[in-house]
Amino acid sequence: MKVRIGIGIAGAHAPDDLEGLCRALLDHRFDSIWIPEILTQPGLDPMVALAWLSGRLPALKVGTTFLLPKRNVLRLARQLATLDQLSGGRLLLTGVPGLAKGPESVAVGALPSTRGALIDESLPLLKRLLDGEATDVPSDAGVARSVVLDPPSRQRPLEIWLGGMVPSSLDRCGRLGDGWLPAMCTPAQAAAGRRRIEEVAAEAGRAIDPEHYGVSIGYAAAPLDDGVRRALQARAKTDDLTAIVPQSLEELHDLLCAYLEVGFSKFVVRPLIAPTSWGHELEELAEAVGALQN
Repeated sequence: MKVRIGIGIAGAHAPDDLEGLCRALLDHRFDSIWIPEILTQPGLDPMVALAWLSGRLPALKVGTTFLLPKRNVLRLARQLATLDQLSGGRLLLTGVPGLAKGPESVAVGALPSTRGALIDESLPLLKRLLDGEATDVPSDAGVARSVVLDPPSRQRPLEIWLGGMVPSSLDRCGRLGDGWLPAMCTPAQAAAGRRRIEEVAAEAGRAIDPEHYGVSIGYAAAPLDDGVRRALQARAKTDDLTAIVPQSLEELHDLLCAYLEVGFSKFVVRPLIAPTSWGHELEELAEAVGALQN
């Protein structure tokens, strides 16, 4: 397996700080930078920020967990294809339904109970558009017939991984996804999810590359305070938070090894507490887990 570790960030970053962070990421040989799309929390718009970064740093791979429900699929396809073209084919994508609790549950624009069906409808259209196929694109105003995106994505195909742990998300990944990037799951839960995805994919007459399984991992370099712990526990699928949220770099290393043992090799690691110095954070991360990359 090719082991790759990307770095996830959240919150606002000044341009110089963001560029410096990414230069340090490259210096320490991490795989990619990831910016999530969360509408109601502080942070950068991923499409704009990643486009800027890809122009500043031609060696940098750029990734985002982007919202799929309630998007204008044609506009989204053009944004993604443009970013992939201008970055030289360095775009990495994981489509997500969005958080189901708190203000984000409203801001996404679709009830959590309807988001799966919306993704089922839009994702095949999005993939055909990115591939440059003539596609009928429905909207509330009617159907735009035989739309051809020009230019299409540079990567052909531009792979779209999916997240999620509930059975319907696993089935959707098996039917439509190019890879799987869950979060907040134990290695055993990840392995069980992969088995279901592969079964559904086989039933649909398709297969997902064995290299296309990874995990997004929030970690802390020190024990978490009670407020952060409670918030994480509310999202966890296990009573043992320590099984999915490392609270030291040594625990992060051990958890990555446990995922590797069950066939997961692509990771996005993201600090749960904003580092005071990203340079120092990435140096320590490289010492703790960098050798796992090959």
